Amino acid sequence: MTKALFREDSYLKSCTASVTGCSEQAFHVDQTVFYPLGGGQPGDTGSASWDGGSAKIVDTRYIDGDIGHVLEDGASAPPIGAAVELEIDWERRYRHMRMHTAMHLLGSVLHYGVTGGNISTEKSRLDFDMEDTIDKEAVGAALAELVAGDHAVSCRWISEEELDANPELVRTMSVQPPRGKGAIRLLEIAGVDLQPCGGTHLRSTSEVGAVRIGKVEKKGRHNRRVNIHLDD
Repeated sequence: MTKALFREDSYLKSCTASVTGCSEQAFHVDQTVFYPLGGGQPGDTGSASWDGGSAKIVDTRYIDGDIGHVLEDGASAPPIGAAVELEIDWERRYRHMRMHTAMHLLGSVLHYGVTGGNISTEKSRLDFDMEDTIDKEAVGAALAELVAGDHAVSCRWISEEELDANPELVRTMSVQPPRGKGAIRLLEIAGVDLQPCGGTHLRSTSEVGAVRIGKVEKKGRHNRRVNIHLDD
């Protein structure tokens, strides 16, 4: 299985890896900085280069149970055993990190179960199990206060048994943390939020920057979709 370097350090922009396998339009390596599609966060894009070739990576996702680096149409994959230099599109990834951390802050302000979510560079959203309308101005002010609070963001691991003993940690109603590997990754925003998450995040809430509450949509009797934007 590919060693997921991004789970320990979201700020790694590149790495050298060895190609372990290839499938149609994708290749696998022993370690990577590329985040694969999951948890509402898009897969990373970027580039790969090796002795005698290079190619754009247009997506990263799980293929045949392991992280696959999807190449642009018509590109040839590097040969098995080749040393490759992998480099992510950092500007795109960093916006995803800002958005993802901001979504955790939003979830700490709105104390409802989460029924869905999606992250992009331009707009992100969380769906909440709620009937109430929200005061956008008040929620926006609460978000801004948490950002300005410069709360430390970190990750740690617990056992599946520890998670079972603390079911309140799981906020998502439709998706459960992946099991079967013996450990669950927790994302902690000091004094603000603690829940399972496998995504890439900032080191501090202050890095989120200016965030704005967008449209609030009614998606059912017990579902409200709250959109957020980064104002750069």
